[in-house]
Amino acid sequence: MYSVELTKLVTKMNLKNLTPEVKVDEILITHSDINRPALQLAGFFDYFDSERVQIMGKVEITYLEKMDEDKRKTVLQSLFSNKIPCLILCRDLEPDNQMLEIAIENGVPIFQTKKTTSSFMAEVIRWLKMKLAPRISIHGVLVDVYGEGVLIMGESGIGKSETALELIKRGHRLVADDVVEIKKVSDDTLLGSSPDIIRHFIELRGIGIIDVKTLFGVESVKEVQSIDLVIKLDLFDPEKEYDRLGLTEEYTEILENKVVCHSIPIRPGRNIAIIVESAAINHRQKQMGYNAAVELNNRVMGNLKRRSEERELNK
Repeated sequence: MYSVELTKLVTKMNLKNLTPEVKVDEILITHSDINRPALQLAGFFDYFDSERVQIMGKVEITYLEKMDEDKRKTVLQSLFSNKIPCLILCRDLEPDNQMLEIAIENGVPIFQTKKTTSSFMAEVIRWLKMKLAPRISIHGVLVDVYGEGVLIMGESGIGKSETALELIKRGHRLVADDVVEIKKVSDDTLLGSSPDIIRHFIELRGIGIIDVKTLFGVESVKEVQSIDLVIKLDLFDPEKEYDRLGLTEEYTEILENKVVCHSIPIRPGRNIAIIVESAAINHRQKQMGYNAAVELNNRVMGNLKRRSEERELNK
């Protein structure tokens, strides 16, 4: 289970702390979803997910204000006694003294933001999904090639870093070398980045460590990139059959997400950087609705059909 400190959310969203008496340094958020108390304000707490950040807007505060004091106290006591991470009030709404007292008594911080409820909820959910996304670290190189995130994989020493260096010299951008940290932010999107300690560095056997940002400038590096294509570098095996048409896509799974994958055989004389560059362009073209392999197949099948029709006519 991943978590993020509440203090980071407070800083990121520029929240105003209305309960400085409550310690927030040790409070962790473990859910990317948030909750607007609705049925809870009516006293129904079955299936209440108390681990979520709670957000109130004008509707909830107005509803509480219309309650009599004893009922409001009972509802608020039930809400805060569930040990929620925090309560955030939108539109600069002010809590009454009763709410503040019960929150402080239960050790639950209350924050305030001037943002509207709907837009604030969307922003918090997006940020928490990024921070709490499932993640793994894999051995490889991630490069931004024409806007396509290309993850280059293969055995150690096969030439991944050298390929990345050639791509950088051709105007593309390095995201990560050697170790790629991958987060699953949705069922369709994987984001890759580099660990802070080795960010912008490449290891070249025989030379050592080079700083890509220093040597090639800030335009040669990128912090985060979606992973759109996987290139696996393999030593050429004459006994192995390699795909020569590309009519069917091959995939690899990363965090249960399927990513298009190409196996590229390595042998002397092959410029891997240009092949990777071409694979990225071809992948982008397919995403835009054009598949060269399908077009060639259609032409061949059309030509065979015409010849067959001509033979029938000549009989």
